[in-house]
Amino acid sequence: MSKLVKPHGGGELKPLLLEGEALEEEKKKAETLKKVPITSREAGDILMMGIGAFTPLEGFMGYDDWKGVCDDYKMTNGVFWPIPITLSATKETADSISNGEEIALLDTENDVILATMKVTEKYTIDKVHECKQVFRTDDTEHPGVAKVMAQGEINLAGPIKVISESYFPTEFKGLYQRPAEARKIFEEKGWSTVAALQLRNPMHRSHEYLAKIAIEVCDGVYIHQLLGKLKPGDIPADVRVKAIQVLVDNYFVKDTCVQGGYPMEMRYAGPREALLHACFRQNYGCSHLIVGRDHAGVGDYYGPFDAQKIFHEIPEDALLLKPLPIDWTFYCRKCDGMASMRTCPHGKEDRVILSGTMVRKTLSEGGELDPHFSRPEVLEVLKEYYQGLEEKVEIKLHGAATGEIKK
Repeated sequence: MSKLVKPHGGGELKPLLLEGEALEEEKKKAETLKKVPITSREAGDILMMGIGAFTPLEGFMGYDDWKGVCDDYKMTNGVFWPIPITLSATKETADSISNGEEIALLDTENDVILATMKVTEKYTIDKVHECKQVFRTDDTEHPGVAKVMAQGEINLAGPIKVISESYFPTEFKGLYQRPAEARKIFEEKGWSTVAALQLRNPMHRSHEYLAKIAIEVCDGVYIHQLLGKLKPGDIPADVRVKAIQVLVDNYFVKDTCVQGGYPMEMRYAGPREALLHACFRQNYGCSHLIVGRDHAGVGDYYGPFDAQKIFHEIPEDALLLKPLPIDWTFYCRKCDGMASMRTCPHGKEDRVILSGTMVRKTLSEGGELDPHFSRPEVLEVLKEYYQGLEEKVEIKLHGAATGEIKK
């Protein structure tokens, strides 16, 4: 009997990825169906449903579920869910599909059919309403809002059968994990309480501090990394993994950390996205989610701790997973160590504010960082990466100048 927290919404993982003979038959059938192009966000959502990370969803939401999730965090079956999981199409494409028809969902960026879907409903939504509810803004400068506003005019709903995990199992071998695989690792370690650390950057001293606080109260930490589409300038996953591994190997007690990755794309929905992270981390077997400053935020759209506050605004029984809220962390020269606003009595002039953005900017410009930003082993990995980028740029510029590379 597993000691881990039960999956969200019913207690059983519901992966929608077919296997064996059923998979081969559905793949053949998919080639005969009308192919509907999907966005990278929708592709990520399909993969999350496929591996069971979005348990208990069975497909893309209809109008009533869309409205219930937007307005009340709840689907029509009563299950808590914080962000609509929808699929859109142009009016022309939607008009060509009959209710009850099966279609193939095509990831055009990677030229792969990810799933088949039986269309049970076609409907329109108030996109501005969704944006204001989910993102707390309808400003199209917000990347999540921009994606919703760019959706097709018609939403298609219905159950899906997933037939591919795309490039994730091969490109991120050893990191990409299904919830069942992560649960097995935790069980083999004898863990019953696991804290998830959401990550899309290498771990710096601030992340390390958060993880170590979690290890004090849980059996272990799941360093869970985003493998979906990143913003320009973000560190590639292979470099990030290497940087995290040298940190774990040198500065953590053995067998207190596990690295894993998931295929979703960031929505930058701040508080609402923190709740979505909680839903699927529970499916991965995590009992807690570390929620620090500006979790899943972007720009100045959310207050620094709105993602912590939202956990107090939802019903107490909405999730089995609990938040592990931690204040803004930094290195304090007077404390001579890592601290937070709750533990450090000194002024901002004594604090080294740790920022992944600042680390990227400084290293990409060839600058030197305060040693308190990150461990030396991590900085070596990152310096090597940025030096490699500079060399590529120099080779390209040289080639263009000499005519060896066409502009």
